[in-house]
Amino acid sequence: MGYVQSMTDNVVQLNPQHPSLIGAGDPPVYEFYNSGATAPLLLVCDHASPAVPAGLGKLGLGDDAFERHIAYDIGAAAVTRRLADLLAAPAMLAGYSRLLIDCNRQPGDPMSIPMVSDRTPIPGNRDLGEEEQESRVETFFWPYHHAITNAIAHLWRIGPAPAVFSVHSFTPSLGGRDRYWHIGVLWNRDPRMAVPLMERLYAEDDLHVGENQPYSGKEIAYTIDLHAGAAGLPNCAVEIRQDLVEDELGVERWACLLAGALGEILAQDNLHRIEHF
Repeated sequence: MGYVQSMTDNVVQLNPQHPSLIGAGDPPVYEFYNSGATAPLLLVCDHASPAVPAGLGKLGLGDDAFERHIAYDIGAAAVTRRLADLLAAPAMLAGYSRLLIDCNRQPGDPMSIPMVSDRTPIPGNRDLGEEEQESRVETFFWPYHHAITNAIAHLWRIGPAPAVFSVHSFTPSLGGRDRYWHIGVLWNRDPRMAVPLMERLYAEDDLHVGENQPYSGKEIAYTIDLHAGAAGLPNCAVEIRQDLVEDELGVERWACLLAGALGEILAQDNLHRIEHF
């Protein structure tokens, strides 16, 4: 499978050539932001974009569906890019909607290509054969994950063992239930980033912090488990409530808060080493 590469000031974009799913005017499969940065940290954003290739006809949905949380993590991409700037770190952002395929789930998982999301049926995902599902995996999923692998390998070759930090956002209400947390810190086995990050966030006034809320890193953590946990690299993820990062002021506030905390954590001498938990 060939690749077309284009570069701007701080973005490298690579697009697999798959004429059946991706057209000439469609966006790249992923965005490699701040690609020349050398901080021992890779930021990842699995649900950065609501984009769908023109040839897939919006999966049978109206435009309004792609403004909702079901299509992408609202505000997460902006926080990721700003955080990358503040920490002088590279970031990898998925280029297409989670409704096409969820880059943070194992291929084949029933929710990998959802037929229903938050009670909204997805017509374009119904009755897909295995070949059609595999085509989405090969087109949208693996190129993003291979890019993460390569970015981590590059950082590791030029410096100490890098950390991996994943940025997500969550809808304030789901299934008729309000979610009062402002931010959740998700982690599985490795406490090296998650515990000091929670301690720093707990110290902030009027901040509701959830540990493994509203989702658990012990249950849904494909990306950081695959690329960091399995290799013994320090890692964790955050979920920020979407109404707090809907505008530039909110993005700036949360990016600066996380950058301050992560800057201290990354400076710890014993962080950048291989440990399996």
